[in-house]
Amino acid sequence: MTTIDSKSQRKPLLFWGWGYADEKLSDEENRLIEGLIKLLVPKGAVELPAPQVDEFELADSRLKNLPPALQEMVSLTAYDRLVHSYGKSYPDMARMYLRHAPNAPDGVAFPKTEQDIQAIYQYAAENKVAVIPFGGGTSVCGGVEADVGDHYHATLSVDMQNFNQVLQVDPISRRARIQAGIQGPAMEAALKQHGLTLRHYPQSFPFVTLGGMIATRAGGHFATVYTHIEDMLEATRTVTPRGVIETRALPGSGAGPSADRMICGSEGILGIITEATMRLQHRPKWRATASVIFNNFLQGAEAVRLISQSGLFPANCRLLDEQEVLSNQVADKPCAVLVLGFESADHEVKHSMQRALEIACDNGGKLQGEASYSAGAEDKKQGAAQSWRNAFIRMPYWRNRLTAFGIVADTFETAITWDRFPDFYRTVKREMEKAIAEVSGYPCSFSCRFTHIYPDGPAPYFTFYMVGDTQGDLHKAIDKWKVIKQLSLQLLADHGATATHHHAIGRDHRFGYEQQSSPLFRQTLAASKHFLDPAGILNPGVLIDPVGKAVGITGVLSNLNHAPRGNKHADD
Repeated sequence: MTTIDSKSQRKPLLFWGWGYADEKLSDEENRLIEGLIKLLVPKGAVELPAPQVDEFELADSRLKNLPPALQEMVSLTAYDRLVHSYGKSYPDMARMYLRHAPNAPDGVAFPKTEQDIQAIYQYAAENKVAVIPFGGGTSVCGGVEADVGDHYHATLSVDMQNFNQVLQVDPISRRARIQAGIQGPAMEAALKQHGLTLRHYPQSFPFVTLGGMIATRAGGHFATVYTHIEDMLEATRTVTPRGVIETRALPGSGAGPSADRMICGSEGILGIITEATMRLQHRPKWRATASVIFNNFLQGAEAVRLISQSGLFPANCRLLDEQEVLSNQVADKPCAVLVLGFESADHEVKHSMQRALEIACDNGGKLQGEASYSAGAEDKKQGAAQSWRNAFIRMPYWRNRLTAFGIVADTFETAITWDRFPDFYRTVKREMEKAIAEVSGYPCSFSCRFTHIYPDGPAPYFTFYMVGDTQGDLHKAIDKWKVIKQLSLQLLADHGATATHHHAIGRDHRFGYEQQSSPLFRQTLAASKHFLDPAGILNPGVLIDPVGKAVGITGVLSNLNHAPRGNKHADD
């Protein structure tokens, strides 16, 4: 039986998978999952039981001589250490099913003030302790795992959940000063009282923190214009081991290199973000939604390119390929589907939708049903758009059980220019389907959709379901996943696409980051980190190595001949 003994103030999280501890799959979802299992493995597969806290044999905490102030804020309980052991990537969840957490942090700190954070830094520097910033714990790239090499005597995860207030709202300028540990729903609930919204909804919205989104340059649900969190960022306050970096809240500035831009995407290696001033919007009143069918994905992509360059800037412009449509039951026949949406707090959007539909239909699209228009309350009609959105939100929950069956359910995403996209899509689809079939020995499901679009290119998001092992040996499944993940990163690098559009780098994506970034820039970043973090305690191995501490690419993808991430400690 799982027991929870925690210093956390949040609702208990499911320590081994996605969601809160009390959340369950519906009967319909379980039927869908079991149907997918039968499709992929007609003879059936072994289902592993859900992990329990008392099934893990965690090493004794190596945190020694904690001063009284830290003792009050640091938890050494097994539950807290397990919650902060991994993010939510496939190997993270698979290793939980294996009851294997070799890199569990030695403790979890829950600071309440910036002085608490500075006390943590001082203790960590004096005792060679690595500090791992932790927001919502939704990393899918090894960004929160304390896999830090051999230079450190211990590891300490720093959970920012107590920094959870909207401090000040300026309705005239439409901005707010907000603490970085606040979760998405709580932030939106507070802003709603003022008729405002940040309007930034990643798939992980129920769990993410504002600081985590800033640190990882997170992408939101809306497809154009304000796609990344930095588009809404006005100022930051960051506590580093050297002191506080605070920027001035202004609508714009040309005063030299931007400190906010350096902090945004730094993934916790320079300091811990404690506050941010965010640009807000009035809550939308007018909405329009529609779905357009195309014969194939590339035909739809050409229509999306023209829409992206039209200046209409839809709020939603998701193009789903044929497999994505079938997997999510958006249509009853193979086709590509474009999910279009417009919204505004100021004016009706019917004209914008009509013009976008004209562009789509002029390029081979066919309107599915009728466009829906609403004012006031959000449109609740169940159409292709809402059907796909429901599946999109629930996908991570389905993976909890799919992993138990030995099914590898994973994604990778990128961005590339329009001129290179058709060849890129064909090559990735061909090579990935071929590799998955060879590695797994079973049929697979491999699909693509656009999550965001820009006038110069789309952000394709790929999803695949692969049989890892049918007999419950998730060690084999992780090894198969590793081969496929490495191939995906290599394909992105070969085609000049980005290693990530919005999932961050962490430890697992460092190969791709090093392929696309300048060595001189990485050295410059390392020098900045060395100045701000001279002891090299903050998130070692993420993005770059600390100066003088060659952590290396510590993630699962460091070398195809290496064991999966963490297995080097398997016999400890």
